Amino acid sequence: MSIEAAKWEGALRALGFTTFTVAGEGPADYVLEGLAIGAPEPPSGTEMAAALSGADLVVVENVCSLPLNVPAARLLARALRSRRAILRHHDLPWQREQFAGFSGPVDDEAWVHVTINELSRRQLADRGIAATTVYNAFYPDPAPGERTATREALGVGVGERLLLQPTRALERKNIPGGLELAEALNAVYWLLGPPEDGYGPQLERLFAHAPVRVVHGPPPSATPASPANVLDLYAASDAVVLPSTWEGFGNPALESAACSRPLAIAPYPVARELAAFGFRWFDLGAHGELDGFLRRPDERLLAWNKEIVRRHFSLADLPARIARVIEDAGWHHW
Repeated sequence: MSIEAAKWEGALRALGFTTFTVAGEGPADYVLEGLAIGAPEPPSGTEMAAALSGADLVVVENVCSLPLNVPAARLLARALRSRRAILRHHDLPWQREQFAGFSGPVDDEAWVHVTINELSRRQLADRGIAATTVYNAFYPDPAPGERTATREALGVGVGERLLLQPTRALERKNIPGGLELAEALNAVYWLLGPPEDGYGPQLERLFAHAPVRVVHGPPPSATPASPANVLDLYAASDAVVLPSTWEGFGNPALESAACSRPLAIAPYPVARELAAFGFRWFDLGAHGELDGFLRRPDERLLAWNKEIVRRHFSLADLPARIARVIEDAGWHHW
């Protein structure tokens, strides 16, 4: 289960729901392997019905949004016909070049569609599907992460700058943009996630000719069973870069603000939407401005960004936001 799905589960519990999770793989209350991305076969109708049995409300996390397992998505849509469901869309097919030929989500009178940004909401509306935007939510005052031990584990010295790019490695994540900023800042470049969609050879070439020292992957102590603490990642860094050309949301933009780290960001469409809330971020190409900030940090800028997270994106407000979605749908009786 993704971090964002877990946040919604917690918010629904705060509203009085008893929850259970269904997933194609990983930790879940009910593992239905045919739901997994790349599964050779979808679940059977009987398996799907059993997985959803007894549910008064089903929250679908992106399964019916991107065509990553089309047979399973179609089966799930049929199983949910005339049932109360919230289809939560993180991404939509036309927003990804490789999926541009696929049609969008299907609809049903019993369903509510939720997007994580206004851009997607408007795009669905243009296609005849009404949706509500509920932005991703964050802890505005997280506990301090472990800076010293994490940097030591990565082999980063006390006097070195560390620039964190907390993304996977894909073409749209713009790894060259992150490396360019690291060079301008004379910083160690830390790319957190693995290559995907065949990007591995290109990433190897970029790293082989990188003008700065590169750290790739989570800290050595992290394992699949005990993943890296996201707070340690930000605590270890001196600045964060999000150079992507496209993100459905871009959680690092808000996580860096909550963790009091300066952010250099590219103007991808949803970044412009988020920036309108008043965040004081550095443009990806404004190398000198970020360098100046690191030389003379302005705590007022960091406090300002944290306050915007608290005011507009706080996890404490998520239950009330979901409650409004439920109320607007007229789901007063269970």
